[in-house]
Amino acid sequence: MTAKSRSVLTFGVISIIGALLGCTVSQKQPFRTSFLPPAAAPKVPRSEIIEPPPEIAANVFLDKVAPKFLTTDSDVPPRSTQLENRLRRAEERFQAGKRMLQEGDTDGARREFDRAVDLLLATSDSTPGRERMEKTFEELVESIHRYDLEALGAVEPDRQLTFEKSPLDEILELTFPIDPRMKSKVKEEVLATVSQLPLEVNDPVLGYINYFSTDRGKRTVMAGLRRAGRYRPLISRILDEEGVPQELIHLAQAESGFLPRAVSRKAATGMWQFVQFRGRQYGLNQSAFHDDRLDPEKATRAAARHLRDLYQQFGDWYLAMAAYNCGPTNVERAIQRTGYADFWEIRSRNVLPKETSNYVPAILAMTIVVKNAKDYGLQGVEPDPALEYDTVELTAPTHVALIADVTDRSVSAIRELNPSLLKNLAPAGYSLHVPKGASSFVVSALDMVPQAHRNAWRMHRAGHGETLASIAKRYGASAGTIQAANRALAGEPEPGELLVVPATPRPEVRVVAKRAPAGRTKRTARSSSSKRPAAAAVRKPGSRTVSSKKAGSAVRVAQSSTKRPVAARD
Repeated sequence: MTAKSRSVLTFGVISIIGALLGCTVSQKQPFRTSFLPPAAAPKVPRSEIIEPPPEIAANVFLDKVAPKFLTTDSDVPPRSTQLENRLRRAEERFQAGKRMLQEGDTDGARREFDRAVDLLLATSDSTPGRERMEKTFEELVESIHRYDLEALGAVEPDRQLTFEKSPLDEILELTFPIDPRMKSKVKEEVLATVSQLPLEVNDPVLGYINYFSTDRGKRTVMAGLRRAGRYRPLISRILDEEGVPQELIHLAQAESGFLPRAVSRKAATGMWQFVQFRGRQYGLNQSAFHDDRLDPEKATRAAARHLRDLYQQFGDWYLAMAAYNCGPTNVERAIQRTGYADFWEIRSRNVLPKETSNYVPAILAMTIVVKNAKDYGLQGVEPDPALEYDTVELTAPTHVALIADVTDRSVSAIRELNPSLLKNLAPAGYSLHVPKGASSFVVSALDMVPQAHRNAWRMHRAGHGETLASIAKRYGASAGTIQAANRALAGEPEPGELLVVPATPRPEVRVVAKRAPAGRTKRTARSSSSKRPAAAAVRKPGSRTVSSKKAGSAVRVAQSSTKRPVAARD
């Protein structure tokens, strides 16, 4: 080894030893450098910076649900429950039945209706959402009943309307006992009750509170509360717009039980019980085709304005309510005879009709009971769904069956939306109620039908396999007239296509009961479609039974009680 090589080796060894000694010193003297400012960190390109991972608390998933992106497919709950699947399948079967009815296949429609009902009947008592299932079942039975009757020809073109009896006819002529223990309790309730209408507690009011606390009276109030759900939003809005107390809604409950077609012994008609001349005074017109007193919206507006006028006349809500019942002239005479403009004073002197003397106490009692429903066992009443609709102004006489065709509803469903219609033909100028959201489509569809023919022509949505000939046969038309009425139609219709059908008005079919042979009992003539007997009851989901005049043979056959069967929806 040369001298030069040894010097290089020696220098390398010394350098290594020096580096090791330097590391040792830096580790032993941390306190000497901790007080010095830190050396500037070398600049590192941003692209090379690595962010530290986020801190995760220990056992983060022990009491929390894992995020969805960490779960496997098997951990995700099914989107639809067993109940929802069953309801969906029942709805599919019902819709299939409706399509078959439209295509004229009544047997196939019944099979589909049966399957829809059977799906709900097979539901176990332990199924969650049992109440929803039973409500759907009842709605399904009602809908099938309507379609079945109309498709089988058991509904007449202009059948006689059914009018309900006014609840007041039963209770305003009666006197009810008073429970003395109730007085202090009711007074406490009234003190804690917020009301735009003055509430008073006395013996007449307590008598009716006692009646509404009985099983019979409670049923009357509960039935009214249930039906009130259909009209409460509408009534509340109109009462507010007309500036009268909201509690006056109980006049409708007392007058009619919220039945649009209630009729009293004195021929007062509708939810608010207007006689003819008073109704006309407030714009409720009548004709051979309609009666505005039966229209809930128009009648409510008229009632609110009439009550407001009576209050302005007498300056007292009790006298206004009395005048609403027996007329302002009778109340004016009672005030003149007694010299008192106070309802309780003139009542005590027996100068008002007995019905009117009990009318105001009955309404006050009903108001107190309903506002304190829990104290009278009235809580938990499920109101009917609010009635919602659009309004279409008719420019020509229009048959209800045409509107039913366009909206895919039954004739009876359209009639329920329009209780003021007395016939299946709505006159020109009539404000027709149609299902919510359907007004624009109805107007467009009606524009396809000449005004002169809207009283007879129909519309038909073509089904699978239907031809112009089969559609024409169903409506008593011809394929050529259908082709001519639908100029854009080229060849046979496509499934789902809406066609104008130039149908001719059907003559009213009358069936006269034949004279029974000697020794036999005379029977009422029936529709030829009702060949099978109606069942006495239909089993609800889970084994309970319900009385079923509507359902027929487990909703399979609708038995006609009419004497003049006609074709579907006519």
